[in-house]
Amino acid sequence: MTDKRTTIYQGRIVRLELEEVRLPNGVTAELEIVHHPGGAAAVALDESLNVCLLRQYRHAAAGWVWELPAGKLDPGEAPLATASRELAEEAGLSAARWEPLGRMLSSPGVFTEVIHLFLARELTPVPSATETHELIEVHWLPFAEALDRARRGEIVDAKTVVGLFRADAVLAAPR
Repeated sequence: MTDKRTTIYQGRIVRLELEEVRLPNGVTAELEIVHHPGGAAAVALDESLNVCLLRQYRHAAAGWVWELPAGKLDPGEAPLATASRELAEEAGLSAARWEPLGRMLSSPGVFTEVIHLFLARELTPVPSATETHELIEVHWLPFAEALDRARRGEIVDAKTVVGLFRADAVLAAPR
C-alpha cells in the first residue's frame, strides 16, 4: 500500500515517483518507481520457421540490439493491437494468426512496465512506417538459430529471449 507519493519527473513515456510504502511485513520503505504504460512484442514466424528479428540501435544499450518487433501501449490500446501495429510499422508485416505467450516484467524492482508477448503467424507484407528516431534493420533467421543465439547470450534483450523460448514451448507442445 502506498502511503505517500511524490512525482520527481514526468516525461513523454515514463513518470518517476518517490513512493513511501508499507511492505507486507509491516516495514515502511521509500522506493523510486518508474511508471511505464507497458508494451507488446511479436514473435513473427513464417511458414518455413524463420523468425523476424530487428537489429535496432539503442542509445541506452550503447549500440545495436537484436529484438522482436515491439512497442509501447498507447492509451486505451489493447496489447494485441499494439503488437499488431508494431509488427506492421517496424517489420512491414501483418499476421492472420495470433497466440498469446503471456506477460513478462522487465525489471520489477523499479519499473511498472509489463510486456505482453504474442506468437504471430500466417504473415503477409504491408507497408512499414518506422519513426525518424528509430534505426532498424529487419532480418530473418531460422528459428533454431535465433534460439541458439539467445542461449549463447548473443541476444540479450529480455523480451526477445523470453518471447523466443515461450514460442519454442508452444511449437514443441503436442497438438
